[in-house]
Amino acid sequence: MSTVVVSAHQVVEFPGGGGHFSAYVQYVHGLRELGCDVWWLERITPSGDHAADAHRIAALTARLEGAGLRDRLIVYSGESDERRSYLTLDEREAERIFREAELLVNFHYEIDTDLLRHFSRTSLVDIDPGLLQLWIDEGHLHVADHDVYFTTGETVGTAAARFPSCGLDWLHIRPPVSLAQWPFAKEAPSRGFTTVSSWWGDEWMTDGKGEPWYENNKRVTFLEYAALPPLVAAPLELAINSGPGDAADIGLLEGHGWRLRHTRDVAATPEAYRDYVRSSQGEFSCAKPSCMRLQNAWISDRTVCYLASGRPAVVQHTGPNAALDGGDGLARFRSLQEAADGINRIAGDYERQRSAARELAETHFDARKVAAAILDGALSARASQRSENASA
Repeated sequence: MSTVVVSAHQVVEFPGGGGHFSAYVQYVHGLRELGCDVWWLERITPSGDHAADAHRIAALTARLEGAGLRDRLIVYSGESDERRSYLTLDEREAERIFREAELLVNFHYEIDTDLLRHFSRTSLVDIDPGLLQLWIDEGHLHVADHDVYFTTGETVGTAAARFPSCGLDWLHIRPPVSLAQWPFAKEAPSRGFTTVSSWWGDEWMTDGKGEPWYENNKRVTFLEYAALPPLVAAPLELAINSGPGDAADIGLLEGHGWRLRHTRDVAATPEAYRDYVRSSQGEFSCAKPSCMRLQNAWISDRTVCYLASGRPAVVQHTGPNAALDGGDGLARFRSLQEAADGINRIAGDYERQRSAARELAETHFDARKVAAAILDGALSARASQRSENASA
């Protein structure tokens, strides 16, 4: 049995993010379905409130137990071997697990080099295609050397990319969904087309010189499609992490017929998030402006959960992606009319589109296949390197 350590990012500090947890745990499910012994590794930034930090760790422990990772959580604080403190496991035991692990699957871009040195094989997974490469290229982010680099962006490292590869060889994978954990939903939907989304995070793209260039929050693109509800034959519902400063945006959307929810009401736990997705008729969602400008061919980890549930998706076109352009089960749009046409076409042929959505998930996003690609890409590269060293 291979031991794999998955290094997640900001899950323990976001106990109200059921969807955020779900994105990482799909990789865990895929690896476990292949027979791997998986450990969850995560850094916590102490808040100064020990009781609150302990509560966050306990909440993540409970969620991981539900995912089959009982007693498989390693939480640490500190940025170097000298300053690192382990909070859920003895230091010697943690470092023994690191040494014996076949692979680290790392989602924490700023993981410290000292920690990486404890592993025999390391891989980085890029879930922010285009943005990550720009952050590295412009010096906003220092990423320690890894043995293998994976990306969920179809155009990363190709001629179609509108951003640099940073001199790295990127291996392509797709966002995974556990087909066992997200089975085909047999029940009729109780709501229309929905999504769960961030809204405003004060995120801006710069011009490479540190000057703001354009706003990169999802509110920008959703507001471009504010007039969509009257054009479609299904209700549209949007769950966002809105605050008091978003009253004008909410008023505009509701005035056009959108139903608005808060993310805390539908996705505070993995179970609530799962129920919300599976009770929907399908997904309608926009992407951050950077996805269209950079043409990263991104698809959300949330969208593939809709597809696996047999809930078709209508999502914004983010660039050339062979897995997304078959036509049935998922529609991509570049304009208001294309968005309306996609929803109406799916709603008018719903049962066939439901089956096609599940087939898309089985063919392209099965967590077992994604996990196998990660293991093969990372460990076969190690075998090749060993062969080259032996020949030399």
